[in-house]
Amino acid sequence: MNGRTVLERFPAGGPRGSWPAEEFAHARRLEGLPAEVVMDLATDMFLVIVRADGGVGDVTA
Repeated sequence: MNGRTVLERFPAGGPRGSWPAEEFAHARRLEGLPAEVVMDLATDMFLVIVRADGGVGDVTA
């Protein structure tokens, strides 16, 4: 995962789906980080990431 930092991982099969990841990313954005949620299909996890380039470009997790 070049140019990205993974802040947290959340299981996609959890009872609340992506909500914990979205809530975590929202809290990081309130702190000033450009956090976003992406899906890592290989591990079946939602990842909360921050891109090194400040959030510009395509995401491939």
